Amino acid sequence: MSKDWNPNQTVDCIGLYCPMPILKIREALNKMDVGQVVELVADDPAAEEDIKYFTKTTSQELLKIEKEGDQIRFLIKKVK
Repeated sequence: MSKDWNPNQTVDCIGLYCPMPILKIREALNKMDVGQVVELVADDPAAEEDIKYFTKTTSQELLKIEKEGDQIRFLIKKVK
């Protein structure tokens, strides 16, 4: 069953390319509390693989990936 998360913060990375989405999401997560959710919106074709790798290696929880046209929306929960 899909849950629609309500993000605590949104990071707009439209027009930014690797490594900027990773740097911006890392910066946002560092300022957030455990359990909070950040939304990342990007249009970099590499963002999907980059974010999957980032969340796996940093032990954050990738809740959702939505694609609409050229844009990709990620919901990431801060686990630690």
